[in-house]
Amino acid sequence: MRRRSADPVGAAREVGPGTVDRGRGGASTAANGDWLTLGRDGRLSLYAPADGGLVRWTETVAGGPGWSGPHFVPVAGLTHLTVVQGADTYVHFLGRRERVRADGGCGADVVHAIQYQTGLAFTEWRSLGNPHRDPEQGRELGPPAGAVAADGTVHVFVRNAGGGLSLRRELPSGKWRAWEDLRGGGIDGPPAPVALAGGRLEVCAAAASGTLVWRQTAPGGDFDGPRGFALRPVPGTVTALETGPERVTFFWTDAESGGAAAWREGDWPAALGGSPAGQGYASLRTAVDGYDCVVLAHRDRDGSVMLGMGGTENEAGGFWWYALAESCQGAPALARDGRGRVVMALIGPDGAPRVARQETGAGLSFARWHTLGH
Repeated sequence: MRRRSADPVGAAREVGPGTVDRGRGGASTAANGDWLTLGRDGRLSLYAPADGGLVRWTETVAGGPGWSGPHFVPVAGLTHLTVVQGADTYVHFLGRRERVRADGGCGADVVHAIQYQTGLAFTEWRSLGNPHRDPEQGRELGPPAGAVAADGTVHVFVRNAGGGLSLRRELPSGKWRAWEDLRGGGIDGPPAPVALAGGRLEVCAAAASGTLVWRQTAPGGDFDGPRGFALRPVPGTVTALETGPERVTFFWTDAESGGAAAWREGDWPAALGGSPAGQGYASLRTAVDGYDCVVLAHRDRDGSVMLGMGGTENEAGGFWWYALAESCQGAPALARDGRGRVVMALIGPDGAPRVARQETGAGLSFARWHTLGH
């Protein structure tokens, strides 16, 4: 099992809100993954990349509305940030980092840190290296994607220089296995992994030849695949959500129609309509008026935020889209707060995070937007 540090600060020492440099208080864009997380104590936290590291805001009490922050966490050379959370509520930070090598060239690696408790410090950032020994190939490393298995094992996926998929994951002891080559080719967007409640993982990626899917044979086991499918997601728009026991639905923007699509292995893709996404979709499964629903949110190509909703695995019943009077950088995020309300977060064009909560009443609508201090 992973051992918790008695002083989990190390090189990622945080700065309190009273002493944060305001130039570092704003976000540079949205992070990838689940960058709005719910802690064990019922408080939400929001994370975003910033110049020289990342920034964090945290609810002062469960359910809000107050937030503390920004708290700045330095990470030199960070080019991409992905946030993932496990069932144990630990929050994992995966970054792609570039540094000057001893020979004067530029090298890239993947780094990892953990936040064990809401609002507290991070562990030290640990380098997970690079699947390539050749520095020039290593610079072609894609941004990391991640998922945490039901037993807490972290899985890190990256597009490698050959256009295939590489994986690094933990052993039960907490030590990391060597990089694994999961094969594949022509991947032209970030992979979309999902951890299932039963312990397995699945991964989907858009590729030049269509869609590639890898499935873990058993919890902790090897990955089968990739299996190729003649489907055409727009690169960078694929997301994954467990919509039934051991069933995954993948969502993306269809390259031909320009609208959203949902697909489960063994079924035909279902058109969901809407406008094309500029980045990936935020996805959440929740109850709305007593019905099991999937909620999607994305940034369309002109920067506006779109919200969609429909019955879980009932795409034929219709999917409804709403344009929100908000603009954002990167993809929005969705989560439930400590009172069970749906919360949406986005990074505004000015770098300030904004959040809105589900209003009481029928359907899914949001109360006024609240801008977090920066």
